[in-house]
Formats: sequence, structure tokens, C-alpha cells
Amino acid sequence: MTPSEVKALLARYGISPTKSKGQNFLLDERVADREVEHLGIVSGDVVLEVGPGLGILTERVLASAKATVCIELDAAVAAYIRARFGERVELIQGDALEVELPRFDRFISNIPYSISSPLIFRILGQDFRRAVIMVQKEFADRMAAEAGSDDYSRLSVNTYYRARCELLDRVPRSKFWPQPEVDSTVVSLEPRPPPFEVANERFFLHLVNLLFQHRRKKIGTVLKMTGQANKDSIPSLPYVERRVEELSPEMIGELADAISLKGT
Repeated sequence: MTPSEVKALLARYGISPTKSKGQNFLLDERVADREVEHLGIVSGDVVLEVGPGLGILTERVLASAKATVCIELDAAVAAYIRARFGERVELIQGDALEVELPRFDRFISNIPYSISSPLIFRILGQDFRRAVIMVQKEFADRMAAEAGSDDYSRLSVNTYYRARCELLDRVPRSKFWPQPEVDSTVVSLEPRPPPFEVANERFFLHLVNLLFQHRRKKIGTVLKMTGQANKDSIPSLPYVERRVEELSPEMIGELADAISLKGT
């Protein structure tokens, strides 16, 4: 579709794209073709899509999936999806961060930029086979970042702990209308068992969040200032003279286990 065609369609249905909702509509059908191809839909799959927009992904998913479920917050966009696809799509009108998620096998979304992080964390907590998402390039880089890199973050560790993450295609900002301020990246996520064991997963994830809030401080200092470890036991813990951005997820897991073992 051309920008003028998108504008005309939006005007017909009274849809006004807003920056706060991260509404940028994909124009290039070849990009949509590749996204659905990466998703690898097989017979019997239920596919969940968040933010269907004008249905550029939806129409392609419908060709292969057993069932297609869309979650859309914007009432005008939801009305358009109902008019275009009718009963072929199960439409849930509401906030994807709050509504009850249906069972699904595969997930696809050109994720609204404003909800990228909380939505991905929510999806990673579900049982599914594969997700293909499009996010801001900088966000994708953080998802796949390794320890020691500038992009390494809480998101990197949480993603690695829950799924195989692969950066697939770079998508220029010119492929959208309205045009966003940055380029995007298509990302594949395949859930898998954690690649390492921890004694207390809840504490491990808590520690990850805590350490990255103070990423420039030495770990021993963070543990002391936040009361996560007794000051007398800190010298015997691993990596306390280093900073969290230097530690692999496995090393953070080792630290979490050492703290749990000492009961500090």
C-alpha cells in the first residue's frame, strides 16, 4: 500500500494514528510476507496477533492458521478488523497487557513501540512454539545483547533465560506510515527450558532487576546498599568486585545461588 492509500483507508474508518499508541502502519507487503514465513505456521496452529492495524499480517496468517486471534485496543481499528475479516478472526478488543490471553501456538506482532518491553515479558510467560515480532532496532539489539556490550541489559538476561532469540530482518523506517523516528528489526523467539539452573528462580530474576538498576556500581556495593547480603558475608561471594554488565546470565545465576545458600 502507498501512504495515500493508507491515509484514505484510515479516514474512511475514522482512525487517527497517535504517537502515544505507537501506531505506525506497515506499507511493504514483502516485509509482511517474510514475517509470516518466519513464523512457520503449520496445520492446526492457533496464532495470536497483537495490534493487527490494517490487517497486513492478519490476512497472511489466515491463509495458513487453524484459528487467528487478534487483540486490538483502538476501537476504530477494531471496527475495521471486524468489517474486513468478519468471523474469520476472533477479535478481543482491549489492552494486550491486561486482557486474559487465549491459548495460542504462535505469536506475531508489529509491536506498538510504547508497550514492547511489558508485552514481550508477558508473552514469554506463556506456553507457545514461536513468536515473530517487529520492534525498534535498538530494542532488538538489547534483547540479543551479550555481556560486556553497551546494549546488555535486564532485557537481555530475561530473554536469554526464557528463549532462543534471533535477529532476522532490518526494516527501514520508510516502510511505515506515519514514519517512525527509528528503524525496526524482525525478531524470532523460541521458548526453551532455561540454559542453566538456579536454586530460586524468583530470587534470580529479582537480583537481575536489582543489579541492572545500579549497573555502574560494583556488585558488592549494590548488595550492601540494598540489603540483599550481610556486609560480613559479601567478601566471600563471587564477582562482588565486578559490575553486572560484565557478568553473563550464568554468572548472575551463580551469584544468586551463592546468596541463597548463605541465607544472607
